Amino acid sequence: MSGSDRAVLEVLFQAALSAAYPETRMQHLLPEPPRGRTIVLGAGKGAARMARAFETLWPHPCEGLVVTRYGHGTPTDRIEVVEAAHPVPDAAGRAAAGRILDLARAAGPDDLVVCLVSGGASALLSLPAEGLTLEDKQAVNKALLRSGAPIQEMNAVRKAMSAIKGGRLAAAAAPARVVTYLISDVPGDEPGVIGSGPTVAGGADPETALAILRRYGIPVSETVQRAIRANAAPAALPAADLHMLATPQMALEAAAAKARELGLTPLILGDALEGEAREVGRVLAGIAEQALRHGQPAAKPCVLLSGGETTVTVKGQGRGGRNVEFLLALTLQLQGRPGIAAIACDTDGIDGSEDNAGAWTDAGTLALGKERGLAAAEFLANNDAYSYFAALDRLVVTGPTLTNVNDFRAILVR
Repeated sequence: MSGSDRAVLEVLFQAALSAAYPETRMQHLLPEPPRGRTIVLGAGKGAARMARAFETLWPHPCEGLVVTRYGHGTPTDRIEVVEAAHPVPDAAGRAAAGRILDLARAAGPDDLVVCLVSGGASALLSLPAEGLTLEDKQAVNKALLRSGAPIQEMNAVRKAMSAIKGGRLAAAAAPARVVTYLISDVPGDEPGVIGSGPTVAGGADPETALAILRRYGIPVSETVQRAIRANAAPAALPAADLHMLATPQMALEAAAAKARELGLTPLILGDALEGEAREVGRVLAGIAEQALRHGQPAAKPCVLLSGGETTVTVKGQGRGGRNVEFLLALTLQLQGRPGIAAIACDTDGIDGSEDNAGAWTDAGTLALGKERGLAAAEFLANNDAYSYFAALDRLVVTGPTLTNVNDFRAILVR
């Protein structure tokens, strides 16, 4: 195996990204054309790229609207793309969600409604339930993001506060045929969790949502509680017509195939690792040391691959994201151990709310930091891993990738 640690790690990340783009699988999963209109609706960080792929592959007329994160748009010919805020929703997202719901309601029995859903759709497709305001949703979203709650619990609350999630978009489109294409960013690839399931029934139980808010000490007014309880889930929907275009496992398998080409033994540790980012970093550092010292659970040269979505309970005031926090904890745990390097990136190109996808590290990271007067442990304590890796020129910056299959982590053991 040749090439620098950084070059090898970035090649593996690019292989994972390539497997997360929607074009390849979508062309084999197109529905029969309808007698009426084809209406394309969607939301998520990958929604613009999915819309472009669909209109390129679809040889019939189509129209519609998708909403994506600011900076994640791409030119389209027939499907309108609107940008809005993520992870905390804004008025642009609320307006787009309202328009999308109106388009669904206008569909007739001869029409085909194509829904494009990817990670980020929960925040972008933000239409408050009756009795709730956008400010209510913004406050709850901010609190959940800082609480360390896993994505499943966050989305359960979002469904309960929404007029469009939890199958409500599909209910609005009835009796039209609804076909949904998904790019998964959630552990387990559960369709009802991806984007809070706008076309998938279930999971919008008010009492469950209120219990989650209580568990994390997030106060809500009596007015908000009443509105959540009054937001009934939709009646039974027709069997969902769902197609998964990309998943974290697909991305990891593509990276594993590239690793074999490079003469590395790949070991996929899991596509759905969760928990506090710094704790996951410490655990994976221990596994990497075992591989280095004992050839277990894989013989070196090897690469340990994993995906999923860790969380960060924010206590400091620094700049960071879950991937750089994971990586800094791993770096501290390894203490400059020769022969181990790693990369951790969000496949949407944005780690948290910063401008980087993630970062990379190797045996020289801590020594370089000390030379520049940087105490890595202090940066980690302040949730400021972004600033640490930025000072060492070890951030990975891709710009928006227009897809999202969650986090990608690779630990190279020479």
